[in-house]
Amino acid sequence: MSYSETKSIWHPLESNPEVMNEYIHKLGVTGNWGFSDLWGLDDEALMFVSQPCLAVLLLFPITEESENLTKNENERIKKEGQTVSKDIYFSNQTIPNACGTMAILHALLNNTELVDIGDGILKKIYQDTKELSPMDKAKYLEQSKDLANVHSEYSIKGQTTVTEADDNVDLHFICFIQKNGDLYELDGRKEFPINHGKCDDLLKGAVNIIKDVISRNPNTNEITAQVFVPLD
Repeated sequence: MSYSETKSIWHPLESNPEVMNEYIHKLGVTGNWGFSDLWGLDDEALMFVSQPCLAVLLLFPITEESENLTKNENERIKKEGQTVSKDIYFSNQTIPNACGTMAILHALLNNTELVDIGDGILKKIYQDTKELSPMDKAKYLEQSKDLANVHSEYSIKGQTTVTEADDNVDLHFICFIQKNGDLYELDGRKEFPINHGKCDDLLKGAVNIIKDVISRNPNTNEITAQVFVPLD
């Protein structure tokens, strides 16, 4: 997806639940919902994840192989079609380095029936954009100075060295949610949500996809995942 139409370039958000939780509360989220590291992918590790798990975020490297898979997937869906729930909140991403924020927005705004998004920035974004097309949502977000300011504040926090905004960042956040019994992948770089089929357990469904990503990237330690769950 071309970013040529926007002048906004953001620093990437770190895969750090502490920072991400401060971020969502600044956006307006109230209550005890937040992100937590997913420490393992085996059944025993998954048993320790708080429930209900409302979303899973994945950070992974963009490679030539992953780009080819995305291209083939896009062509297949355009040819064969897919069912996408009308209740899905999905926005394209047109701001470079904003994938962390996009994944967070997808996690929060697809779970407003359970998560109190408050009366701040996040609620305004939701009310102003929920009826818009994915690309019109993206254009709205480009113009949101409030969102840009909060992102800027929290993208410089964390433990890793802050990346220059115009660096070619090759790590990417996506979000998995469950809606109306189906598992969805929400990736703002893609044209539309990806329906991965029937799923009665979001966490296990997302983990199966994460395992596939890991198998295609056996020599990297840059793949991380967070779950959006009730916090103690």
